[in-house]
Amino acid sequence: MQEIDDEFYERADAHIHLSNDQISETATFGKVSASNMYATARFNAWISACGWDNGEEMAASKQETLDYFVTEYRKMLEENLDDYIENFESYMRPSE
Repeated sequence: MQEIDDEFYERADAHIHLSNDQISETATFGKVSASNMYATARFNAWISACGWDNGEEMAASKQETLDYFVTEYRKMLEENLDDYIENFESYMRPSE
């Protein structure tokens, strides 16, 4: 992962708050999660496209781009899963 700037967690928290606000009787955790993952994938495809002059250049780097984003997501997901495993009681049952 790239170096974390001062606003990194603030931006992430803004996305988390938006996702939490979207959860309702009709928009379940799974539906909101799926929309969030799609938005992230769409945004990252756009970011990737911004770095190329044409579709052929972008296509030539497609596997490298996929490997980068999948690797980074996996690291972030593992870090957060470990955090929740270690702090499960305080995160999921804070009032008990």
